[in-house]
Amino acid sequence: MDIRFDQKTVLVTGASRGIGEAIAHRFADSGAKVVVHYKGNKAKAEKVCEALKGVGHYCLQADISNPDSVLNLVKQIEEKSGCLDVLVNNAGVFEEMEWGRLSYEQWQAAWKKTIDTNLTGVSNLCFLTARLMEKMGGGSIVNISSRGAFRGEPDAPAYGASKAGLNSLSQSLAKALAPKKVLVYTIAPGWVDTDMALEGMQGPDAQAIKDQSPLRRIASPDEIAQAALFLASGVEYMTGCILDVNGASYLRT
Repeated sequence: MDIRFDQKTVLVTGASRGIGEAIAHRFADSGAKVVVHYKGNKAKAEKVCEALKGVGHYCLQADISNPDSVLNLVKQIEEKSGCLDVLVNNAGVFEEMEWGRLSYEQWQAAWKKTIDTNLTGVSNLCFLTARLMEKMGGGSIVNISSRGAFRGEPDAPAYGASKAGLNSLSQSLAKALAPKKVLVYTIAPGWVDTDMALEGMQGPDAQAIKDQSPLRRIASPDEIAQAALFLASGVEYMTGCILDVNGASYLRT
């Protein structure tokens, strides 16, 4: 299937590396003008942007956990591009929270950082971009969740809770925004071969992690990117779906 996004503007958050970088390349290869969002690594984001196929791509900085920063991000896109056709909410944080080592203050800080970024920040961006998309006659939002939303994350409970909340948010928005032709989808990956997985894949549990899937490997970032591209193409009757991309490492009914 040849999916095209010619003359479409796509915002990919957390696009300076990993899954976000792969998603940015997929959309650029399909003709889109990609807004490469980053939080802190400007040089890496610019390098990604320069490597994208086609023209019209640009980088923008924002702290997704900061409401004012999110508002400024969307305003800049409206000023530069005049529209936004696709939003991929990929940026997120993963905080390990070992029960025996955390103080109460550290526990609260980890929860705040995680929820502010993974859930509240994403909701703010969805709110603002959906309004922009509505003006243009519609659009697509793809939220990157996690299998941890379903199976639990004992070493990162705030992360699991934030992704479960994101799933619920996405489904609520899918129902609310469908009449406005704004479609909302969710992808729930398992382990993906990115910098965030590096420690686990270089440690003693690497093979056990791979063996969680009957394929005996973890996903490539591009496999997540393919799913994002497919959903964003406007598969209208899939709005509200949560698509598992975890290599059958976690199955649910």
